[in-house]
Amino acid sequence: MFAHLIRFIRDQYRTKDFIPLHAPVFNGQERNYVLETIDSTFVSSVGAFVDRFENEMAAYTGSPRAVATVNGTAALHAALLLAGVKRGELVITQSLTFIATCNAINYCGAEPVFIDVDRHTLGLSPSALDAWLQDNARMDSEGTCRTKDDDKIIRACLPMHTFGHPVALDDLLGVCTRWNLVLVEDAAESLGSFYKGRHTGTFGQLGTLSFNGNKIITTGGGGMILANEELGKRAKHLTTTAKKPHPYEFVHDEVGFNYRLPNLNAALGCAQLEQLEGFIAAKRSLAARYAEELQGSDLQFFHEPHDCRSNYWLNAVICESGEQRDALIKTTNDQGVMTRPIWKLMNHLPIYAHCRKGDLSNAEWLEVRVVNLPSSVLPEFLQ
Repeated sequence: MFAHLIRFIRDQYRTKDFIPLHAPVFNGQERNYVLETIDSTFVSSVGAFVDRFENEMAAYTGSPRAVATVNGTAALHAALLLAGVKRGELVITQSLTFIATCNAINYCGAEPVFIDVDRHTLGLSPSALDAWLQDNARMDSEGTCRTKDDDKIIRACLPMHTFGHPVALDDLLGVCTRWNLVLVEDAAESLGSFYKGRHTGTFGQLGTLSFNGNKIITTGGGGMILANEELGKRAKHLTTTAKKPHPYEFVHDEVGFNYRLPNLNAALGCAQLEQLEGFIAAKRSLAARYAEELQGSDLQFFHEPHDCRSNYWLNAVICESGEQRDALIKTTNDQGVMTRPIWKLMNHLPIYAHCRKGDLSNAEWLEVRVVNLPSSVLPEFLQ
């Protein structure tokens, strides 16, 4: 049934062997930089490559400050704390997301509220957010957003840029401003993605990135907080065990976190970042080929939203039905071409089933139809 698509994918990757969903590429200075780190003996959280990686990431994204962390979830946890999220408060997010988005909220002692996504972005819907707030929230005399039924504080809004495709940030910012919500962007998947010429993760008060092994660039494990100078300074302090600078004494002025990115990982990240634009060009070329190949078929290729440049981290198709999705996934994987469904909705997981939610019609529709296709950089771009 999907023989033509499988043949097309194998032609792109020029192999009869197993094709993964997304594999890292080490085609630059990775080995040299890592060996340099080993030779320096500064392999842990102190070293020149950490500062370099932060500075280069800030320059690339246009963020005033970038703070490296041990992984994207740690970055998101710290960002939410810096945004003022406290125990017992609510944070609005999308149900169609990777679980780290919700776990980071949980780490703060807060509770997620699940709002629907837009089908053209796969991300949090501004109109669905506004509708839920109109029905369920009010502003108190101090300008704090609270629930009508039990007076809980709704502190922040946490959208996720799914598969690297930016959400509708202008409209989302407008809703957050009207309701006095802090916007924190989960940009884990969208390094190199731009909304109206501006990098994702720089629209909210804070944003976060991930450099897990399956991301567009990797440090093995790693993350980054994007923030202004003031919050960036606080982020650095909070994620380095809240230790006050001193030549030899250990003085910590608050409960901090050991979320520092080791120099060894940062060295890998610096080499990867040097190749990022090449990776994006390769992935956008692959996306264009998928779109052309699938034109007129019963699999709808997912295109980047209007006025955006997506990194096309993971290519996606929307099937006509859940039955077609299951058949596509089984057939491709049985023949050594890895595909996967989108995540289960967070409110469908037992650990988050009790959480508040709005109407999730779009998310439920997408949950049973979206499939990711192999998205690694093509061999021809590595020569």
